[in-house]
Amino acid sequence: MINEEAKAINENVATEHLKIFYPSIQSEIAQLSAQNNFAGIIQSTVNHLKVLLQESKINLVNRNIKMMDWLYKNGNFTVKNMIENIFIRSFGSFRKHTDDHLWNLVYQYMPIDFQQIYLSQTRLDEIMFKKD
Repeated sequence: MINEEAKAINENVATEHLKIFYPSIQSEIAQLSAQNNFAGIIQSTVNHLKVLLQESKINLVNRNIKMMDWLYKNGNFTVKNMIENIFIRSFGSFRKHTDDHLWNLVYQYMPIDFQQIYLSQTRLDEIMFKKD
């Protein structure tokens, strides 16, 4: 029997999915892929989402978040780690750069596991960076 990690999506397969899913940044993803820079690829999707948020394209933002959730659920340890530490962590920046109404729309359609990770990260940050 093949173990779960062996069946999981690795960075190379995730990159191919992202190239197809993000045609507008496909060349940037391909360039970063050639450098084996998966973290950079995830960051480029974050940058793309920031632009969509600035343009108030909530449906596209939610669709993009759902794609990352699919990769997260099916990814190996490295894919999950990058999504948690780059993509989900970026939600704090999204929140700071949007109004409450827009953030609430994004948050309400966010997958529950991403909400839980985001809240956990936020709580941990508050503890670690508490101001005296």
